[in-house]
Amino acid sequence: MNLADEQATEALGRLLARAARAGDVITMSGPLGVGKTALARGFLGALGHEGEAPSPSFAIVQPYEDLEPPVWHVDLFRINDVGELEELGLEAAADGVLLIEWPEKAGDQAWPQALGLTLEFAEGNARRLTAKVPPSWQSRWPPQ
Repeated sequence: MNLADEQATEALGRLLARAARAGDVITMSGPLGVGKTALARGFLGALGHEGEAPSPSFAIVQPYEDLEPPVWHVDLFRINDVGELEELGLEAAADGVLLIEWPEKAGDQAWPQALGLTLEFAEGNARRLTAKVPPSWQSRWPPQ
């Protein structure tokens, strides 16, 4: 799937929010600046979040528990050891949606049933998105 610019990336995030269900995990991979946080901003905005939705690079976990379903936006960029994941308290997100940037930092076995999105730079401001669609997302992908 091609995304023309940051606005298209945010629009995809809004579509994903409409398709998401409590208990879903959506992982977002790709280089710095490719649009992972823009996708998350669109997702959060579609669920009613107003105001800034910063990248949780330093906080690592940014909960949005007032949304329905609740969302935990997670950025694992600064995780150096898989053992650090247990300290993040992500099990509290079981009744919500996990949006995870840099999931590769958690190892190959983490979140095997996640909707796995990979963003890559394309020509100009465009991005190329590929998806690993698990069975739980088959009827919901691509989001509309």
